[in-house]
Amino acid sequence: MTFKPRILSVAPMIDWTDRHCRRFHRAISQHTWLYTEMITTGALVFGDRQRFLAFNDEEHPVAFQIGGSDPEHMARCAKWIEQAGYDELNMNVGCPSERVQKGSFGACLMAEPDLVADCVKAMRDACSIDVTVKHRIGLDYDESETMLYDFVGKVSEAGCNTFIVHARNAVLKGLSPKENRDIPPLRYEVVKRLKQHFPHLQIILNGGITTLESIQTHLEWADGCMIGREAYSNPWLLAGFDEVIGQASSAPKTRLEVIDELRSYAEQELCKGESIRSITKSWLGLFHGQAGGRLYRQVLSDSTRLKANNWQVVEDALAMMLKHAA
Repeated sequence: MTFKPRILSVAPMIDWTDRHCRRFHRAISQHTWLYTEMITTGALVFGDRQRFLAFNDEEHPVAFQIGGSDPEHMARCAKWIEQAGYDELNMNVGCPSERVQKGSFGACLMAEPDLVADCVKAMRDACSIDVTVKHRIGLDYDESETMLYDFVGKVSEAGCNTFIVHARNAVLKGLSPKENRDIPPLRYEVVKRLKQHFPHLQIILNGGITTLESIQTHLEWADGCMIGREAYSNPWLLAGFDEVIGQASSAPKTRLEVIDELRSYAEQELCKGESIRSITKSWLGLFHGQAGGRLYRQVLSDSTRLKANNWQVVEDALAMMLKHAA
């Protein structure tokens, strides 16, 4: 199957971009690239592999993000990920949490480009899908670009042609993962210079992108943009993505049509034992900025209503919103 290039994508976000969230995002945009949460090699090698690899056919194009630093394990996982049907394999070299550092993967690997290159080569040898890398622009408070160029240069020599670059440093000591998403300053100009230095590589910009206008500006030089938290807090932003990608439908859906499309999916998942809370938690921001949107969120996150574990809570949320908006 052939897809448009990764012009726009939704970032891998732990506890957020699970398969229910991805199915929801796909209902809004047909052509945006979607990414799984980061899954470690240990989870696949020693855990419930089938559960971690599961996704919905409607999600394509969809990428699997892997966390690890053992080339042998990365190669084994690459085979399983390709066999499961994913369209891309993305290596996490951006997560700054101390727990991840103890596992010797994530952002700390920027200081070990040779090891990352070995992992990329092992994965490319083991599978035929694209192997990409997501990383930061530097570590701690060092704002020189030497490490960044050395890292991208060595990893690209191992066969990686696509780099997704979060335009902040990762501060490995003293800042939490949440603080690492806000406190280190965004430096888009560093990523722009990276693209100028490696014009033959696909450089995708990530970090702090929240509007279609800013996306259009960044796409004047970047090969693509990856949207993070805004895709969760304001998912309707994705409704404009297909037009940017050049694959807009002649009749875009409404928010209510998206919910209606997802009803059969939700009811099937409920029959399998999934909770309505898990299925719909990514839907909370769908009516962001709309009349009645706050009431919709309140009802859809009401623990008492959610205990019934059925579709009725969605109907109630929509009814409350529409009554207020009338």
